[in-house]
Amino acid sequence: MGAQDYSTDSQPFLADDDNHLQQPETNTKNRKKLALTSLIFLIYFEVSGGPYGEEPAVGAAGPLYAILGFLIFPFIWSIPEALITAELATTFPGNGGFVIWAERAFGPFWGSLMGSWKFLCGVINLASYPILCVDYLQLVIPIFSSGIPRFVAVFASTLVLSFLNYTGLTIVGYTAVCMGVISLLPFIIMSLVAIPMIEPSRWISLGQKGVEKDWTLFFNTLFWNLNFWDNASTLAGEVEHPQKTYPIALLSACILTCLGYILPLLAATGAIPLDQVEWTNGYLANAAGIIVGKWLKIWVEIGALLSVIGLFQAQLSSCSYQVLGMADLEFLPRIFGERSAWFNTPWLGILISTVIALSASYMNFTEIISSANFLYSLGMLLEFASFLWLRRKLPSVKRPFKVPLALPGLVIMCLIPSVFLVYVMVVATKPVILISALFTLFGICWYFFMDICKSKMWLDFGKDEEILDGDDYIF
Repeated sequence: MGAQDYSTDSQPFLADDDNHLQQPETNTKNRKKLALTSLIFLIYFEVSGGPYGEEPAVGAAGPLYAILGFLIFPFIWSIPEALITAELATTFPGNGGFVIWAERAFGPFWGSLMGSWKFLCGVINLASYPILCVDYLQLVIPIFSSGIPRFVAVFASTLVLSFLNYTGLTIVGYTAVCMGVISLLPFIIMSLVAIPMIEPSRWISLGQKGVEKDWTLFFNTLFWNLNFWDNASTLAGEVEHPQKTYPIALLSACILTCLGYILPLLAATGAIPLDQVEWTNGYLANAAGIIVGKWLKIWVEIGALLSVIGLFQAQLSSCSYQVLGMADLEFLPRIFGERSAWFNTPWLGILISTVIALSASYMNFTEIISSANFLYSLGMLLEFASFLWLRRKLPSVKRPFKVPLALPGLVIMCLIPSVFLVYVMVVATKPVILISALFTLFGICWYFFMDICKSKMWLDFGKDEEILDGDDYIF
């Protein structure tokens, strides 16, 4: 599978008179396109889904470090990743997302490997969301806590959530908006009611005596809550006017995410005397009950369940459209790019992602999820390198959105989060490194196997070049 020539109409990108690389308008008949509001909330769920999960930062290091972490870390990690995504997604607006960027920068081998790293990381993370759904359900229906009922509940919830995704981005987009609003409202109410109860001196607490700081948990909590900004890039081919929409959507989602973390954190830590041991996953629901009342606690718990559903939908959309984009780029056989005749969704990408997620959901997650984070770190290092190299390799290409820094400034911007990625990889355990190495070896072997299949013409590669029309938009 050699390097592709982008000068012909049969390739994924064409050069217009302004040297702007564009994607041919293929397969757009009856396609519902994501408009701004839906894209904002899909990005929001790709990254966050609400302040659920930020509590361990307080338990690990105390209120002051937790507040500083959620104030500073977005500038170190979230904003650089969002800026890079905005520039590259608007310059190369295809469903391959980060796969396209790596391929354009370093060639097809690295594009394929990027796709393997990101896809495996995504579907492994996908497996955790139905389990979280069942964990919340078992609070109301205890029979789901173990055994065959739990097995059936995880299996059934995965299939139901996957079918919702299969019905199309119209449903997914509306669902994301509705669930985002419902899950955020109780924290807005809690924050407003907490204002007269806040004692600012509680914010500067370094933690309780006798409670040791767990910096690994602290940084992992920040990292887990504020990454995956680039996942929405795999939906670029489904977005209405991506060159204009992506920068606005990323900025809006970034503001929404940061405020969604810091305001409830300030309210809860400022209004309630510190009991650091209590600050574990789910404590914000208790905080809502203490500050406002039991009814708000129940609302937060319902919001947590809706947030998990939103996370699943956003992650599955990213994974399935990545598969479609890789088929368009000829990294996968043509059949992987087929869409459902009923809903125009990438049915095979959804099916493959669902099957792998189901397989992983019944395994021990500890090492596997850590391996997914390791693979994510490898992919992000390659993404940063691709961004910098494309700035040097293609300086004259029109960029609808461009990070307003020269190359030396961009190197510094990428260097700081890269140091953190290296730290995540260095502290990984030997089993994590071994599993990640096996996944990487699989990705390498897959690339060369696809290369052989293409050269021997064992499988049909290439995408449908039928030019069609469609002007339906979401929300």
